[in-house]
Amino acid sequence: MLGTYIENVRNTVPLVHNITNYVTVNDVANIILACGGSPIMSDEPEDVEEITAICGGLNINIGTLNARTVKSMLAAGKRANELGHAVLLDPVGAGASRLRTNTALKLMDELKLDVIRGNISEVKTLARGSGTTKGVDADVADTVTEETLDSAVDFVKAFAKKAGCIAAVTGAIDLVTDGETCFVIRNGRPEMGRITGTGCQLSGMMTAFLAAGPEHKLEAAAAAVCAMGLAGEIGWSRMQEGDGNATYRNRIIDAIYHMDAETLERGARYEIK
Repeated sequence: MLGTYIENVRNTVPLVHNITNYVTVNDVANIILACGGSPIMSDEPEDVEEITAICGGLNINIGTLNARTVKSMLAAGKRANELGHAVLLDPVGAGASRLRTNTALKLMDELKLDVIRGNISEVKTLARGSGTTKGVDADVADTVTEETLDSAVDFVKAFAKKAGCIAAVTGAIDLVTDGETCFVIRNGRPEMGRITGTGCQLSGMMTAFLAAGPEHKLEAAAAAVCAMGLAGEIGWSRMQEGDGNATYRNRIIDAIYHMDAETLERGARYEIK
């Protein structure tokens, strides 16, 4: 079932507008190309409304905020909403500063979001309206484990219902829910956390999956999460002596480039709660 969603991207080649952070912008563009989409990066306020109008999806990532990009995010988001385009918010580091937290909450309030994709600490911050984290990674105390899985599923479902969108919470165990159905996904490798931007890449790729599968957004979002985790597994299996995290980053992108519906269908490891 989930394998069809990567084929949708390859068949439709959706154009994805990314207002993302400058730490990972190149990798985001490359993984969108690898999965079959077409990326465009624009964060100039005078440019974003026209750019997003020609795209099928908008990926908003608050990883490196400034006053100009906040204005661009709101303008592009409102234009995408007018056109019925898929809109994803990646609230990077929400809870680490007032600017990040307040910006994410403002975007949630003023835009119709299809997906919020973040780690569990970021999502908890958005659910509470405030929070503290030690950076852009999830706090250890918040980590979803087998022992805390049921309560985490209940929490993420409640958040998705309240936010009125799909919540995709990624970590050691990934949870993707529309508030009713939750995909519990166990693909991935812990070493993916040693690469800057695997979450940012996932947000860009997920936006392409959403744009190519607008009638089944929950499944499209879950398929993207499975694909990224599976790429981490495949990429790690191809590491050689002397390889490090820079090589691993490229192997993940290469694994997405070569992934087809059969590979994703066979390798996706998930259950539905």
